[in-house]
Amino acid sequence: MHTSLPEFDMPNEEQVHLAAESFRLLSDPTRIKILWALLQGESSVACLAELADAAPAAVSQHLAKLRLAGLVKGRREGTFVYYSAADEHVRRLLTEGLYHADHLDRDESGRASA
Repeated sequence: MHTSLPEFDMPNEEQVHLAAESFRLLSDPTRIKILWALLQGESSVACLAELADAAPAAVSQHLAKLRLAGLVKGRREGTFVYYSAADEHVRRLLTEGLYHADHLDRDESGRASA
């Protein structure tokens, strides 16, 4: 059925696996806060911990996982590491997720009062 559509195309297994891994890493509220902060500009672990209301050690662990997944990158300056979002894809992914959540929230609010 779908294969008869001229523009139909399925992602390959590697693409599916990598996308699923990115979504899995984004399923944590602290990681979403960290990434959102990093989309505003480069930051240190201490600053991110304050913004995400989390312990610096926990933020550091989250950043390590996000870095391995290619969602954030680090820049060393002396003994400090400053983190930033990896690229524009991360911005679009997170922005769309939050935009979708905002619409779900508004839909739920509208249903509750109707």
